[in-house]
Amino acid sequence: MLVMALLFVVLPLWRGNAKSNTVQRDGANLEIFRDQIAEMDADLRNGLLTQEMFEQGKRELQTRLLDEVEGTPDSSSVVTRDPLKLLALVLSMLLPLTAVGVYWKVGNRHALLQKESIVSAEGFNNNTTEASLQVLEEKVAANPDDAENLLLLARIYSERERFAEAAKIYDRLTKLVPNEAQLWADYADAQAMASGRTLAGTPTKLLDKALALDPDNFKALALSGSAAMERGDYALAIRQWEKLLKLIPKDDENVKIIASGIQQARVLMAQKNGGTSPAMAQRAPVEEQAQTQAAVQAGKEALSGTVTLNASLSAHVSPDDTVFVLVRAAEGPKMPLAIVRKQVKDLPFKFTLDDSTSMSPQMKVSNFDQVVVIARVSKSGNAMPQPGDLLGMSPVIKPGTKGLKLSIDKISQ
Repeated sequence: MLVMALLFVVLPLWRGNAKSNTVQRDGANLEIFRDQIAEMDADLRNGLLTQEMFEQGKRELQTRLLDEVEGTPDSSSVVTRDPLKLLALVLSMLLPLTAVGVYWKVGNRHALLQKESIVSAEGFNNNTTEASLQVLEEKVAANPDDAENLLLLARIYSERERFAEAAKIYDRLTKLVPNEAQLWADYADAQAMASGRTLAGTPTKLLDKALALDPDNFKALALSGSAAMERGDYALAIRQWEKLLKLIPKDDENVKIIASGIQQARVLMAQKNGGTSPAMAQRAPVEEQAQTQAAVQAGKEALSGTVTLNASLSAHVSPDDTVFVLVRAAEGPKMPLAIVRKQVKDLPFKFTLDDSTSMSPQMKVSNFDQVVVIARVSKSGNAMPQPGDLLGMSPVIKPGTKGLKLSIDKISQ
């Protein structure tokens, strides 16, 4: 754009020629000389001048004309400066400097940098097309050490619920950038989703790595608390989430969810210890009243369906093994919102999960827009997941969904 502007402005000035004042003056003197000679010729013919006077006057005119011409600088020894060309040179330097200076001050300097990525990691959205995704995959294949494209690909895979592929990409990323806590936290999240939505085992180890690098990482603290809840370590869950509450603004929308999780952990810890704290005793009437109200309104948010056991897994269970059917939020705390307990000998059986079966009035099915229903066969009788448990899971659904068909068809690792 600068070159085009210079061509429009500077080129006409450069091609233009400034007329020399010296040339114009010499031309005028010659015209005057000719006029005076012509007048003297006329006076000579009319007898007003003698021949001697005519010759003398002519010599004086010639002498004066020569004096004026000789006083003019010689064009061969003095170079006349063309003001138009000088202006063209000045503008050719001034215009680019002014334009670049103004743009550097008020423009977007980052726009000058070439971007190879089809979209930036910050600008990632759910509308990435298959063609764009394929281009990104080809770039990653051509340059497997490009951390920026790897991160973008992992996020797209996670958004599309291709969690196993996302976990593999995060594994490569953590080897390329081993000291980035957020990568380890994202890796743990993807690995948990790929492993049946459980944080037990490898995801917990990944979260420990993230917190070792950054003890205040928001996502790592949140997931670490959820992992502690899964394995029944309620004290650790409370510590992690209380620390998380101190790191976020009080008006953050996540405050209520985290506080509810802490309350749930305290309830479960009191039950696990076989007693009730004074504070819990004071809250008991309030909780009973809330549960009663929830029972009245349960029909609106009730989830119902049938649980069956895949025939291929019948050899792995006994009739007296415990079956838990629970519902939990698709996003947020991983503790159960509602739960029912049966035995393998009751299978298949119909279930209903609603606010009346919630484990705490602060954590109800009706508090969430999207949930997941899980059926788990536990040899130990513990609702917290253990390796070797049999598992069945619904897709993400809305509260109030009826007629779910839940098949226990896999073994938890």
